[in-house]
Amino acid sequence: MKKTLPLMMLASMAFAPAAFSAPAGTLSVHVLDQQTGMPPADVTVTLEKQEQNKWTQIASGKTDHDGRIKSLYPQDEDMVPGVYKVTFKTADYFHGKKLESFFPEVPVLFTVTRTNEKLHIPLLLSQYGYSTYKGS
Repeated sequence: MKKTLPLMMLASMAFAPAAFSAPAGTLSVHVLDQQTGMPPADVTVTLEKQEQNKWTQIASGKTDHDGRIKSLYPQDEDMVPGVYKVTFKTADYFHGKKLESFFPEVPVLFTVTRTNEKLHIPLLLSQYGYSTYKGS
């Protein structure tokens, strides 16, 4: 029994990566308003996948009180390699604050290289500019 326990533990660890590669939380986003330093709630974000010469919408959501969508990609599907686009619908947010905005939406195109790759896309936003990067 003492010899088989370590082997059983080692065997169970071999299957652990499969359990942790589930699509839940595969793609998260975060918005931060650079002018206020606060995360905006209720910003609509859409996710699309490029298929040949067209875009197919996969999901849509709204940021929470912390400016985040923790899991934008559908949890019951695998995120396969390809080109995707996350679009932050920013006009409604600024109009709600009675501010003008030069960018009514911010599209961010990115490439997924591995199935169910964990990705995070943050958006630092102001009325007349924005910045984004591949987060973790």
